Amino acid sequence: MEQTKKWGFWLLTAFVVGNMVGSGIFMLPSTLAQHASPLGVTMAWLVTGGGVLMIAFVFGHLSIHKPQLTAGPQSYARALFKDPKKGKAAGFTMVWGYWVASWISNVAIITSLAGYLTTFFPILTVKTEIFTFGKEAITLGQLTTFIICTILLWGTHTILITSLSAASKLNFITTFSKVLGFVLFIVAGLFAFQTALFEHYYFPVEAASGEGVLGLGGQIHHAAISTLWAFIGIESAVILSGRASSQRDVKRATITGLLIALSIYMIITLITMGVLPHDQLQGSDKPFVDVLQLIIGPAGGIVMALLAIICLFGSMLGWILLGSEVPYQAAKAGDFPAVFAKTNKKGSPVFALTVTNIMSQLFIFSVMSRTINEAFTFLTTSATLAYLIPYIVSSIYSFKVIMQGDTYELQKGNRTRDGIIALVAMGYSAWVIISGTADLKTFGLGIGLFLVGILLYPFMSKKFAKGTV
Repeated sequence: MEQTKKWGFWLLTAFVVGNMVGSGIFMLPSTLAQHASPLGVTMAWLVTGGGVLMIAFVFGHLSIHKPQLTAGPQSYARALFKDPKKGKAAGFTMVWGYWVASWISNVAIITSLAGYLTTFFPILTVKTEIFTFGKEAITLGQLTTFIICTILLWGTHTILITSLSAASKLNFITTFSKVLGFVLFIVAGLFAFQTALFEHYYFPVEAASGEGVLGLGGQIHHAAISTLWAFIGIESAVILSGRASSQRDVKRATITGLLIALSIYMIITLITMGVLPHDQLQGSDKPFVDVLQLIIGPAGGIVMALLAIICLFGSMLGWILLGSEVPYQAAKAGDFPAVFAKTNKKGSPVFALTVTNIMSQLFIFSVMSRTINEAFTFLTTSATLAYLIPYIVSSIYSFKVIMQGDTYELQKGNRTRDGIIALVAMGYSAWVIISGTADLKTFGLGIGLFLVGILLYPFMSKKFAKGTV
């Protein structure tokens, strides 16, 4: 039995914001300060935010003009081709890459959450050796971290298979809490804000990579590369659109979620730059703690750990659901083995969730095994491209829909404006791919991951639902 209660605007918006705003925000001010002055950072956020806004408009356009394609980017990849066989292969390959990437991102979020729990549970860092596994000595801290990570993974799994409706509401609560926490951080930061630090809003910055002094253009470019990763997850509402009460809610949630996240990122970055001197911020490995300690003293570390745990719990819930939703929706559409479309009585994609989490569990062993950790690092590099390709594929398909123009007979819209947006989104997506996979190893491994999908397709396609086109 399928889930009957559909998700509205606010629940979808919570998934978009919750999946975008994770642990990365806590290091962003320091990372950006290494590349740019306050002006360079502001411009980088505007450039990146503007580019991602075009992608959000593309997703919104497709949710309205192609409402039957409720599986997100993989359904757009399939629809790009007139030949059903080519379409199915393209859809499967897109699903495969994104699905593998989700195993990795789930583990990264869970282990980050365990890292922040060390503030309250020091046992997670104890170095006492308790046994050996093969040739590797396992410490009490490693074993405890592994157990905690496992409990977090399968605890989230239990929540999702018990009630997706309750999970969506829990995600809304955690997202609301994290936004409220950031708002309070901003208000507190204003009391410690030093206008003197902004007397020189722009100044040349020595590149951290040793490339020499960066002017404004170089600052924007380098900072924008760091900021682009802050928006991974913009596709959340589109992937979950099969559970939405209205496709217009999908469009509104995508754009609203982006604007909320962008506002949080920009204001927090500038507040931090106005509290900590630039040199200190460049060298800080915990800028949020440094700011909070100036305001409330030693308790700043505890406050930040609590905020990070709330952030990561919501992200964990959202990304584990997203990781299973991709193969689930693809199986329903006939682009993935039919067994992944299996649901329980609550409407939860129980098979997709179980297999996804089993694969993530394997990589949770990376906290104890150097060999598995190396494999985890290898796959992390390989999966980078899988998160970026959906943006350009969606932009290309949107442009194709606009050029054909048939959907405009039923849905009002300005084809010229939509076409310009799609072209800008394509250009930005291409820049994101080039910048996000700047070294040949990352790009090569990313292509390799998709090639594995192509090689698997002939075997796995035999398990697809019959009669789907």
